Amino acid sequence: MDGLAALLDGPRARGAFLLRCLMDPPWSVRLQDESPLSLTAVVRGGLWALPDGGEPFRLEAGDVVVALGPDHWTIADAVETPPHVVIHPGQHCTTPDGQSLEEEMHQGVRSWGNSAVGETVMLTGAYLFEGEVSRRLLRALPRFVVLRERDLGSPLVALLADEIVKDEPGQDAVLDRLLDLLLIAVLRAWFARPDADPPAWYVGQGDPVVGPALRLMQHHPAHPWSVAELAAAGGVSRAAFARRFSDVVGEPPMAFLTGWRLALAADLLREPGATLATVARKVGYSTPFALSTAFKRAYGVSPRDHRALVA
Repeated sequence: MDGLAALLDGPRARGAFLLRCLMDPPWSVRLQDESPLSLTAVVRGGLWALPDGGEPFRLEAGDVVVALGPDHWTIADAVETPPHVVIHPGQHCTTPDGQSLEEEMHQGVRSWGNSAVGETVMLTGAYLFEGEVSRRLLRALPRFVVLRERDLGSPLVALLADEIVKDEPGQDAVLDRLLDLLLIAVLRAWFARPDADPPAWYVGQGDPVVGPALRLMQHHPAHPWSVAELAAAGGVSRAAFARRFSDVVGEPPMAFLTGWRLALAADLLREPGATLATVARKVGYSTPFALSTAFKRAYGVSPRDHRALVA
């Protein structure tokens, strides 16, 4: 899998928080839920996003913003509107003084707000956990990724808006996949911008020498790769490949492979029933002891302690 595919196979949406918000002015919502990653798409109208300690920015219909947690921020009809609602961890909503608004603002299937119609309508989705694989990608993103409708060029916002209000068998799984697809579409479009600064290993996917080796390592981490074998995939000598890989990716190929294997292991350890022996085999370590030693060297904790921390 490549870096973007890892967003689906690592912190893949499983029962993600998804909601349609319908708001009439004046309104202001303080976002303190501390989700590691959230996505907000404006369907109708517009809003102001107010980062804590940052400059406000405007979003119009069709625009999408991806926000990285756990920092707090606010969305509102106007910059000067004080918060009326606070969203807490667990997506619990209250007034600023702590009174629950769960029932008062319910507007039907996956719908919430101060209006049944809404001058402004937005869709918000929140990933409730983050895996080590995705962190490689998300570390390369700014606090807010803002993509305008003209740059996204995707029907996914409209499709998600249609699907989010349906109450049919399996609908949660459908919405999870649509949220994943919209996130991937946003990140692809973001990294394609001339002013984007994607991570070196992402850029390397398009390099004729480095790209084939990256894909082999990412798709088949359990294989006992050698520099000579990877160089052959790129059609160059071992020395030329090692030099080119380090220049493009910023680290030697074996160092990249080790980091990728351990990131995958960190994700796999989250899976119910996963054993250290099984994870070791999947990511290319001959024994659980070998994986445990490398994991502790990289992360400062044993695989067992890591599992306990993220449980």
